[in-house]
Amino acid sequence: MEFSNPTSIWLIVGLILMVAEIIVPGGIVILLGAACVIVAAALFAGIVDGATQSFTLWFITSIVLLLSFRHITQKMIGGDAHVDNTDEEMDLYNQVVTVKADIGPGEHEGRVTFSGTEWPALGDGTEIKSGSKVRIICRENIGLIVEPYVESEPETPN
Repeated sequence: MEFSNPTSIWLIVGLILMVAEIIVPGGIVILLGAACVIVAAALFAGIVDGATQSFTLWFITSIVLLLSFRHITQKMIGGDAHVDNTDEEMDLYNQVVTVKADIGPGEHEGRVTFSGTEWPALGDGTEIKSGSKVRIICRENIGLIVEPYVESEPETPN
């Protein structure tokens, strides 16, 4: 086998890519390698001639293989799937935070610290002093709506 022959080069690159699937899993590299082997076969059969036709065939074959077989290989092999909470509002609700700047009275905006960041906050109309604990009710635009936090006393058994 002559290594300057384009058929040999395409075949070797294809086999290297297919073996590389062991190192780079995901089902994509093996399909790119298969496209190289198809180009090598087309060159050997005389269907294509020259670098431009070879690369065009490789691009088209790669896209067809990726679109048609990737979902099949993903179903057979599977993978890690983790669905996390994507509703940020649920992460905010009922969190207890500290007031950094007085909130209220009325619609006077104050500031609270949540997740290491200061947020603008509105209360229920009463004045909430700096240093107090508040519970987050919801988020409105970039501000938080809060209510005073009242610690409930633990129930004592009789």
